[in-house]
Amino acid sequence: MKKLLHHSTMPYTKINNLLGWLCFVVAAITYTLTLEQSVSFWDCGEFISCAYRLQVSHQPGYPLFAMIGKVFSLLSFGDRTKVAYFTNLCSAIASAATIMFLFWSITALAKKLTAKTYADAMPQQRLISIMGAGLVGALAFTFSDTFWFSAVETIVFALSSLCIALVFWAILKWDAHADEPGADRWLVFIAYVMGLSIGIHLLNLLTIPALTMVYYFRRYKNVTFKKGFMVFLLGVALLAFVQYGIIQYTVKFAGWFDFFFVNSLGLGFNSGAIVFFIILIGGIVWGTLYSIKHKKYYVHLALMCLSFLYLGYSCFMYVPIRSTANPTLNNTHPDNAFTLASYLNREQYPPSPLLYGPYFDGQAIDQVQGKARYRKGEKKYKKTGYRQTVVYDHNTILPRMFSDDGDDPQFYRQWMQMDDGHTPNFADNLGFMFSWQIYQMYARYFLWNFVGRYNDMDGQQSMTSLDGNWTSGLFDGMKHLPKSVTESPSYMPLYGLPLIIGLIGMYYHFKRRKRDALVITLLWFFTGIAIVLYVNQPSIQPRERDYSYVGSFYAFAIWIGLGVVAISEWVQQRFKFPKASLAATALCLLCAPVLMAFKEWRGHDRSTKLTAHDMAYNYLISCPPNAILFTYGDNDTYSLWYAQEVENIRPDVRLVNLSLFTSDWLIKQMQHKVNESAPLPITMPYDKYKEGVRDIIYFNDEHIPGHIEVKELFDFITSDDPRTHVKYQSGLEANYLPTKNFKITVKPDDVIKNKVVSANQHKMIADSVVWKYNSNLIVKNNLAILDMLAHNNWKRPICLTVTAGMSNMIGLDDYLYREGFTYRLLPLKPDTALNDQGDKVNTAVMYDNVMNKFKFGNFKHARFLDQQSVVMFYPTLTTTFLTLADALIADGKTDMARKVLNRFDEVLPNLDPFVDVANRKAHMAEAAYHVGDYKLGNKLTGNIYDYLTDELDYNATVFEDSPNSVDVRTVNFGVYILNNMVRYTKAAHQDALATKIEKQTRAYEQKFAPILQPME
Repeated sequence: MKKLLHHSTMPYTKINNLLGWLCFVVAAITYTLTLEQSVSFWDCGEFISCAYRLQVSHQPGYPLFAMIGKVFSLLSFGDRTKVAYFTNLCSAIASAATIMFLFWSITALAKKLTAKTYADAMPQQRLISIMGAGLVGALAFTFSDTFWFSAVETIVFALSSLCIALVFWAILKWDAHADEPGADRWLVFIAYVMGLSIGIHLLNLLTIPALTMVYYFRRYKNVTFKKGFMVFLLGVALLAFVQYGIIQYTVKFAGWFDFFFVNSLGLGFNSGAIVFFIILIGGIVWGTLYSIKHKKYYVHLALMCLSFLYLGYSCFMYVPIRSTANPTLNNTHPDNAFTLASYLNREQYPPSPLLYGPYFDGQAIDQVQGKARYRKGEKKYKKTGYRQTVVYDHNTILPRMFSDDGDDPQFYRQWMQMDDGHTPNFADNLGFMFSWQIYQMYARYFLWNFVGRYNDMDGQQSMTSLDGNWTSGLFDGMKHLPKSVTESPSYMPLYGLPLIIGLIGMYYHFKRRKRDALVITLLWFFTGIAIVLYVNQPSIQPRERDYSYVGSFYAFAIWIGLGVVAISEWVQQRFKFPKASLAATALCLLCAPVLMAFKEWRGHDRSTKLTAHDMAYNYLISCPPNAILFTYGDNDTYSLWYAQEVENIRPDVRLVNLSLFTSDWLIKQMQHKVNESAPLPITMPYDKYKEGVRDIIYFNDEHIPGHIEVKELFDFITSDDPRTHVKYQSGLEANYLPTKNFKITVKPDDVIKNKVVSANQHKMIADSVVWKYNSNLIVKNNLAILDMLAHNNWKRPICLTVTAGMSNMIGLDDYLYREGFTYRLLPLKPDTALNDQGDKVNTAVMYDNVMNKFKFGNFKHARFLDQQSVVMFYPTLTTTFLTLADALIADGKTDMARKVLNRFDEVLPNLDPFVDVANRKAHMAEAAYHVGDYKLGNKLTGNIYDYLTDELDYNATVFEDSPNSVDVRTVNFGVYILNNMVRYTKAAHQDALATKIEKQTRAYEQKFAPILQPME
């Protein structure tokens, strides 16, 4: 064996390096070819904006990510439309580097694994086995679903994965050279990378327990279970020390120092923080010199690691520096130690209880006052109140079903099949943890990556439905799956082959090298199940969360690689095949990476899609000049931020995210000019809405007759006069809302002068806008809206994204008119005859926007459309065209309506993400017949018929085999739509088509008779 190692060192090193770089090239080409060409959905728009203009993103901040993204954005050389491409390319390159380091990690482990397996006479077979393991494992991870998704857009998980790969590769390098002088420099390097990774994402810290065990196994000869367990606990303690002691308490201590220096000594802000960091740095320097002088090696090593950890963590100085510069995006405005600590601790998001807490049906019985909260005043830090901890009467250890927010209690009962009278117990609690949190929200994702999946629809709410579920594909032929699944690019059956290879590799690893296998297990556990237990997701998430567990999938990919070694040895021993290693490598390459690339390429090729970019454009272009646009969710906010901050699209529109508008810092920012947008008409001085002041104003009915002017009401609820206050049960005296009946008197001449409406709409202008406020309390965002309504005087258009929901506009539904992707507040006489106030259209403006200004993201020809494009924006566009066509028909403008319907057919593909969209398109077909376009009506009707019969045929097979598993809503709604189609095709004298649909409909009514219910 010594001879083998001696003669193969140079070839091994060269081949190992070359194949590692080959993996990098393959991954880089893959991700570049499938790269999103512009901004994508969710956080990407915010991240690109913050990178391009070095702004402050949402908690806990990603400063190093922003700085690296800025470097890549410079490759656009001033072409703003290319910035997103190059920041996306940053993720692609980082992901390719991750694959390269994964290859080297697998070969390092495979080299140790094969040390006693191959005879000295078989060096070539050993080399092929090692390199084959690296290729199979690294390339399998290259084409894995979750990792590929993050590799082609600007998101933190690509760079975070690189940090994981880098530190794991580094600990294996240390392991290989631990007996050599200076080897511990690898540990210092790891500490530095971990410090840097904090500025990207905290996921990398979860490798600490695994790295600790590598150190223990390598440094100590007398390894025992007891000592090993203690070292494991030490690793967990080190993780907690970095997470809390370094990341959080360093800033908290700085805040306490600053509080003392400012409030007690009268010095300026940040003076105490500076003194604290001088003491901290001085202490580390002194300790380092002391350890050198007294030859305390391990103390010196620990202090060097701590120093470099802090050095990496120092990238967070970016946050207060850039916050002080007041960029457009300045989340939380963390310009001092107190707000920075709150920012890092994510205090904006309510924490989930971990070890002890309430059940969702618990009733509050007490409230315990916690630590004081402070904010920055003019010269001192001022107390804003105290943190409050609510005490409940029904509690448990390890609470999993704890949230009483919104629909969460209903979801718990539905998931665990508990009736309304059932009181949840610990068995229910654990059942929810295992069935939903661990299986549905982790194991399902794991199986997506290594077994296969039906589609990319959201599947959080069901373990049995097709949407979002995993499948091997082996038995799908017997299920008679609908074409909406089998013909979708996101149908990715892998036949379970990558999983099988990985399980073989895992078994073999434990059999041959238990210690190394335990390290991989810890890496897999802490980057997977441990996250599930720590995050303690309360209920349905806004999106699938598989990206959170990419480190766990990375660990399993190592075992997929080692599966090559296991299969190679088995073939060699059983069949005495001289080229077993080559055969095993070829077989595993075909069964894992080649199969995965073939099956998943279509579902990850985003190179022809521009939906996020163009939908953001449509939101902004729907707004009149100098408009105020209220948004609510991520996907109607972040891509709009990108459009304005990066591409300078409609910089005159002021974006206001209502979910963030409850914060005093955002209201204050809105009182300043941004880009080309003047300050919002918010007149309140900061002292009237700062944290701790008017956080909530409660309704206390004074039975005031009639409607009160908003300005008068606003002055009342913001008055500091004690006569405008009421005493609450708590003893607090504060403002209150005396009535919910509001009005704004309208001056028609001013409205026309300000171009709110056109002169020919003069007779439609209301004398006053009157409405009933739709809540029992006023929080800060509603207070600011009332301020704007009271003082805007119709000078600036007020708009709301159609995806935000009318309920966010405090009851003004009767006065919101669609003008594209937005509703606009217009002082027109309300049409109370409408069942759905969302159908009101300002037709002339909306027609111009939709027909002449809108862009459609290459919807028609894109090779792949992601879930947000299909489920959120395709239905939104369908409704937009239908609403406009219906409004034009009602106005008697049938020619224009026909053009609108044909434009829909021209620019959008035939998609039916769910049965509700088919219903909208059926109404569209009926409208086409109404305006005399029988060709389009027949085309739409035929498409809908094909979709519905395919879905109903599938449900018929399910109904025969398992009646309780049938999708009752789809069946009922589908038959209802078919009956409508019969009606309107008969009315349009399309007799042959009507007869065909009617015959099929009656057949379905007979098949599904036991579950059909009348629908209106």
